[in-house]
Formats: sequence, structure tokens, C-alpha cells
Amino acid sequence: MATAALSAAPSTPPETRFARFAWALLAYTLFVILFGAVVRITASGAGCGQHWPSCNGELLQLPHTLKTAIEYGHRFTSGLSVLSLIALTWGAFRVFPRAHAVRSAAVVAFAMIVVEALIGAALVLLRLVEDDASLARAVVMPLHLLSTALLTAAIAWAAYFAAHRETATYALPKAARLLLIAAGAGILLVSATGAITALGDTVYPVHGATLAARVAEDQGAGAHLLQRVRSIHPFLALAVAAFVAYAAALLPGYRDTPGVRRASVLLTACVALQVLAGGVNVWLSAPGIMQVLHLLLANFTWIALILLVAAARAAEPRKALG
Repeated sequence: MATAALSAAPSTPPETRFARFAWALLAYTLFVILFGAVVRITASGAGCGQHWPSCNGELLQLPHTLKTAIEYGHRFTSGLSVLSLIALTWGAFRVFPRAHAVRSAAVVAFAMIVVEALIGAALVLLRLVEDDASLARAVVMPLHLLSTALLTAAIAWAAYFAAHRETATYALPKAARLLLIAAGAGILLVSATGAITALGDTVYPVHGATLAARVAEDQGAGAHLLQRVRSIHPFLALAVAAFVAYAAALLPGYRDTPGVRRASVLLTACVALQVLAGGVNVWLSAPGIMQVLHLLLANFTWIALILLVAAARAAEPRKALG
């Protein structure tokens, strides 16, 4: 009888399996992003020489140096991301109907992983790695971060609406849309300046023991541009953090549902943790482990905002009485 009951039990719906895969892929993508930060922090970007996609002219090899192992490992994990996103896109078109939000999100995610690969190739082939402090690298790094943000946003969007497959999407009021757009733009701007700051921390490590000494060092006559702009990021981050927390608190007033309230609390918590981590990062002069943690929390904050938008779009507007 037990066997008959098990055989009669309904199997897991394909939408649920897809959602689980998408959430797992999002977690894996965050791992790959953090791995990329380790490549930068350890100056391992040239570990495979000026070769791409091969490593020192070979696709398969046993690394002989730590830097080669780090860069080769990052390329391998990135390659698995490409294959996983191909599977995600294929699954989206197989499981979900035409014009479904999951389909469009999967297409965006796949497009962004292609852009990520091209940017990674450019960094290696143009030698914008290790201790390079050129303007080209300072421009490419924020672009790299922007494409990564769009990638994680698309995967999170696909995962959310796959898990809520029976939920329709509803347009938000104009005021709510402007609020969320401003919050998203602010987070991306802070992240872009953070990418430049992190590059400066890598190429020009902080040596001053006190805050005053660090400011004097960064604004000295012989300071590089990457050092001079380093002080902009913390002040901009505080201002944007306050605005994003404000937006998170206001949004339930437009769509007051349990999902929106949970997403609002999640975003506020991520913002608070990110500000705390940023303060510790500055206080400790940006050690590698804090840079990785700071980047992780920045991604959590961005994804929390995307989930708040998704929850608000999935919430049915209240019908006017009378």
C-alpha cells in the first residue's frame, strides 16, 4: 500500500523544479562573482597570460602557479555559468508559455552572460589586469559590474516568477515606479563607484594609519586619480542607503501585501548590513576578506530590491469601493 501511495503521489511540477534550479543558479552566480573579486584582489588576472579562452595556450592544463590556478579556476566556474544559463533559457521556453515573465528574464540573463564573457576576454586580451591603473580599466570595471547586476537581476526575476507561476503582473503607480527606478539607479551608481574604489584599493593599497593620514595620502600632489576618487564612494553610499531604506519603507503603502512587506524588510536589513560592512571596510583599510564580504552584501542589496519590485508587480491593486 505504501508503494501504491508513493506511486500515486503527484510528481514535482516542472515550474517548481525550474524555480529551484533558478534559485540555485543565482547562488552559484554570486559565488562566481565573488571568485572574480578574489582574482582582482590577488592580482591573478594575468595568471593565464594574454590568452583567452585558453590558459597559456591550453584549454586543459594542470596549473603550476597559484595565480594560474586562481584565474583558471575562475574561467572554469564562469564556463559552467554559461552552460547553466543555456539550460535556464531552454527550460524557460520549454516550461512557460509565450510572453511569460520567466522567458524574457531568461533571455536577458543569457544575453548578459555573453556580455560578461566578452568583457572578461577584453580585460585579459587588453592586459587590463593585475596592477594596471589605466583609464580604460577604470571604465571597464563599472561596465563589468553593470552587466553583472543585470545578470543577477534577470536570474532573480526568473526565479521569483517561476515560483509564483500563477501570479499575474500588475503595473505600479507612477510614483512607486519612479521611487523604485531612483533606488535602483542609486544602487547601481554606488556599485559603480565601489568598483572603481575597489580597483584603487587593489592597485594603491591604503597605508595611512589614521583617517586624516589616508585622506592626505589620497589627495596628495602625487596621488593617482584612483586614489583621489576613493573618498567619494563612502559619502555617496550613505546618501543612497538612506534613500533606498526610505523607498523600502514607502512601497508597502502602494501595494500592502505580505510579500511586499517581507521584501521591504529584507531590503532594509540588507542596506543596514551593507552600511555596517562598508564602515568596517574603511576602518580596516579594505582587507581582501572585507572587500569580498562588502561585495556579497552589495549583491544581496541589489537582489533584495529586485525581489521587492517583483513582489510589488505580483500584488494585485486594491479595487476602488463603490
